[in-house]
Amino acid sequence: MVAEDIKIRTATLDDAAALLNIYDYYVQNTAITYEYDTPSLSEFKDRIRGIQEKFPYLVIEQGKEILGYAYASSFHPRIAYQWCVEMTIYLKKDARGKGLGPMLYSELERQLKDLGYLNLYSCIAYPDAEDEYLTFGSVKFHEKMGYKLNGKFTKCGYKFGRWYNMVWMEKFIGDHTKNPAVPK
Repeated sequence: MVAEDIKIRTATLDDAAALLNIYDYYVQNTAITYEYDTPSLSEFKDRIRGIQEKFPYLVIEQGKEILGYAYASSFHPRIAYQWCVEMTIYLKKDARGKGLGPMLYSELERQLKDLGYLNLYSCIAYPDAEDEYLTFGSVKFHEKMGYKLNGKFTKCGYKFGRWYNMVWMEKFIGDHTKNPAVPK
């Protein structure tokens, strides 16, 4: 892929069908998401709307083809967590491994830092051993992006007749000062 052909922009509701198509692959064929059923287009649009009320929701595209998306969402509703976000990224299956994930995540992290967020968290499905539904790829991606393993929940997700674990990874993108500014 040529970098000049790649564009990162804010997602719109008109993108919802393309984003849902990307997500559907992961719901139907992987344990990366613990959803069993792909949401309806209407529900997916509602998710986008809800996230965009407060957080960035980005797409990466080449020409007019959307290759992936990433967004931040609320880590926890309690006020003391307001400097923390949960990160999510999905790329088209055939777009993985081409450097798009780091480009997209880096832009999302930049926007979050500009907004005043300090802690990034990612909740990642994690197998005991790689199988046809789940690999260690997401953890390896996050490690390359500077995230550190922060916790593990054992056999908490059941999909495709198997139990999977979940790990949390963490990255700091700002200074933890006394009396920090409230994120915008």
